[in-house]
Amino acid sequence: MAMPTVVWVAWVAAQISMFIYACREAFNIRLYAVKEYGLLIHEFDPWFNFRATKYLAENGWTAFFHWYDYMSWYPVGRPVGTTIYPGMQITSVVIWKVLPWFGINMSLNDVCVYVPAWFGVVATTFLALLTWECAGFMAAGTAAALFMSIIPAHIMRSVAGGYDNESVAITAMCMTFYFWCRSLRNDNSWWIGAFAGLAYVYMVMVWGGYIFVLNMVGAHAIAVVFTGCFTSKLHRAYTLFYVIGTAGATRVPVVGLSPLKSLEQLGPFGVFVIMQVLEFCEIQRRKKGLTSLQTFKLRIASFSVVAAALAGVAMLLYPTGYFGPLSARVRGLFVQHTRTGNPLVDSVAEHQPASQQAYWQYLHYACYWAPIGFLICLARVSPIAKVSKMCGASEWWWNCRADAKFFLVLYGIIGYFFSLKMVRLVLLMGPITSALAGIALGAFGEWGVHQLCLLLWFLDDSPSKETEDSKDAAAGEESDQDKKKSGKAKKGASRASWLSESTKEQFNQMYSMGESLSSVFYESFPAKIARIVFAIFFVYYLRPYALEFKSYCHQLAHGMSNPSIVFKAHTNNGQVVVVNDYLEAYYWLRDKTPKEARVMAWWDYGYQITGIGERTTLADGNTWNHEHIATIAYAPKSKASASWENTELTTQMWAIIRNNDVRTMRALVKAAPTVVHVRAEDGRGPLWWAYEFQRPEMRKILLDAGCDAEAKDKRGMRARDVAAKGGKQSKGKERRRRRGRTESLVVIHELYPS
Repeated sequence: MAMPTVVWVAWVAAQISMFIYACREAFNIRLYAVKEYGLLIHEFDPWFNFRATKYLAENGWTAFFHWYDYMSWYPVGRPVGTTIYPGMQITSVVIWKVLPWFGINMSLNDVCVYVPAWFGVVATTFLALLTWECAGFMAAGTAAALFMSIIPAHIMRSVAGGYDNESVAITAMCMTFYFWCRSLRNDNSWWIGAFAGLAYVYMVMVWGGYIFVLNMVGAHAIAVVFTGCFTSKLHRAYTLFYVIGTAGATRVPVVGLSPLKSLEQLGPFGVFVIMQVLEFCEIQRRKKGLTSLQTFKLRIASFSVVAAALAGVAMLLYPTGYFGPLSARVRGLFVQHTRTGNPLVDSVAEHQPASQQAYWQYLHYACYWAPIGFLICLARVSPIAKVSKMCGASEWWWNCRADAKFFLVLYGIIGYFFSLKMVRLVLLMGPITSALAGIALGAFGEWGVHQLCLLLWFLDDSPSKETEDSKDAAAGEESDQDKKKSGKAKKGASRASWLSESTKEQFNQMYSMGESLSSVFYESFPAKIARIVFAIFFVYYLRPYALEFKSYCHQLAHGMSNPSIVFKAHTNNGQVVVVNDYLEAYYWLRDKTPKEARVMAWWDYGYQITGIGERTTLADGNTWNHEHIATIAYAPKSKASASWENTELTTQMWAIIRNNDVRTMRALVKAAPTVVHVRAEDGRGPLWWAYEFQRPEMRKILLDAGCDAEAKDKRGMRARDVAAKGGKQSKGKERRRRRGRTESLVVIHELYPS
C-alpha cells in the first residue's frame, strides 16, 4: 500500500521536527551544572584538559607539542606534548578563535565548558545519520536521535563543564562509523571511505579508545568477507580508510608507530593484507575468465605466498622487540581477574566489571527496545540476506543495505562484551543501544503511519473510485513485478545453480502460496480494523513510558552535573547552601603561597592543584609512575616526622588533606608496598592494622592528624597536638570555612623540612 502524498509530506515534516527537538534536548539536558553553578570546569581530569588548552592558546602549536610540564610529578615532571591526546584541545582553541568571526565573544573557559554540550548535539546528529543509513528509512534515524539525545550512557561523559576526552570522542566515533557504513551503500560510494579515514584520524587525536573504533571497522570488514560477500567496493572503501587513517594516526605523538607494532592494532592490518590478496585474485579472475575452482586455487596460492612472507618478516622483527605486547588494560578485558599491576588503576570503580544494574541505570527503557532492533537487523544482515536472495526473496528484502545492518549487529555484540568487562565502557553502549532502539521504534512508527492511511481511506467518501484506482494500480504493479521476477530469475540462475530445477519450482510455488495467504489475511477487512486499533492502542500505551524515560534521564543528568569541587548541601535548619570549600582552598593556595611552593596531596587532587591553585604538585591522575605514587602513598600513612624526610625536599611544602581521605587508607596500603623499601606485614601494611584495631600508630600518622584537626577525638587528644608530637619540626596551619558544620572539608598543612 503506497502512502498518500499528503500523509507522506506530513510524516517527513514530523520527523524533521522531532529531530530538531532531539537536538534541542541534547543541548539543554547537559546544562544543569551551568544553570546552578555557573561556567565552571568539573571534577579532576577536565582541569588538566583545560590547563593544556590554555597552554595551547597562549603558546601556540609548536610549543604545545614540545611542552615539558615541571609543575606536575615533581621533581620528575611530565612530557605533556608527547603523552596527551590533543584533539579536544585543538578543537576548543579553533572554536574559540572562530567565534569572534560571527560576532560571538566567549572566554576560553566558557568555550571549554560548553564543548561537551555542543558535541552532544553533534553526536546525536551523526548517530541519527548512522541509523538512517543502516536501517534504510528515516524514521529509524529520528527515533535513534530521540534516544541518543538524553540517554544517560552518553550524558555521563558529556555534561557541560565535564571537559573530558570522551565528550568529543563519542562524536568522532559516530562520525567514523557513519562514513564507513555510507561508503558501503552501493558500488559507487566507496570513495567515502576516505572521509571515514579522516574521521578516524580525528578520533585518534581525541581519545585512546580509538583502538576500539579501528578494530570495530576491521572486524566488520573481515566478517563481510567471511560471509562470502566480498566486493571491490568493500576493498576500495577499507583500503582508503586504513591507509588514510593509519597514516594520520602515526602523526599523533602519543600514538606514533603503535598501529604497526601493538598487538591490539595489528588485526586491522591483517584485514588490510587479506583485502589486497582477495582483490588481486578477483582482478585475475575477471581478466582470465577463471572458473570458481581455478579462483579458489589462485587464492590458496596467493595467501600461502603472502603468509610466508609476513611470517619471515615477523621472525626477523620479533627478536628486536619491535612488536609490543597487549596493554595491561586490554589484556584485562579478555582474561578474568587480570590486574594491570597498578593498584590505583585496579581499585578505580570505573575499571570494575559491569553489573546488570549498570545497564538499567545508564540505558533504562532503551535496553528493552534494543534487542528488538537487533533482531530486525539480524534478519537482514549480509549472510542471511544472501541466502534469502538465492532462495528467491524479493529485492527490497535482501538488497536494503545489508552490509550496514551487519555492522550494527557486530557493534552490538562486541560493545556488550567489552562493557561487561569494564563498567566504564558502558559509555560505548550508548550509541549502539540508541541505534538499535531507534530501528525498533522507527519501524513501529512507519507501520503505524501506514495504519493511519488505512483509517483515512476508510473515512473517504468515494470508496468505489478508490477501489478502481487500487485495482488498476495493482494490475500495473503485478505486470511490473512479473517483468522484474523474470529478469531476476535469469540473473539468479547462476547464483542458485546448486538447486535443482524441480526444487526451485517447488520453493517458488510454496513462496507464492504463502505470500498469497498472508496477503489475504493481512489485507482482509477484520485485519485492517485490528491493525488500526492496535496502532492507536500502541501510541496510547507508549506515551507514559516515553514521558517516564525522559523524566528519568533528566533526573540522572541533574545528578551527573555535580562539579564535585562545588556542591549543594543542607544546613541544620534546612537551608540549602553552595559549599565551595574545595574551590576556595585552591584559590587560597594560589593567592597565599609562594609560586615555588610544592604541594603534596593524594593523586586525585593533582590536576586541580595545578589547574586552579597554579602550584606544583607531586602527582596527579596520570598514573604513569607507580613508584612515584607509592612513595606519596607512604607519606600520609607514615609518622609525621618521617613524612617530610621521605619527600627529600629542601623547599617549602604544603599538604592538602580532605576530611574524607581516611576512606582512601586501604588504597594507600595497597599502593605503598609497590616501592621496594616499603614492606607490608602479611599482605597488610601498618595502616591496615591501625585502621582495623585502632592501634596507637594511628595517632602519629599525617593523614589522621589532618582529617581530625580541631576536633577532639575519642582518644582525648587533638589532632593538631598529634601532628606536633609526631614530628619535632612539623607545624600545622589550617584554613577552613564554617557553615554550621563542626569540621572543615579541607585542611591545608604547611610543612617545614628538617
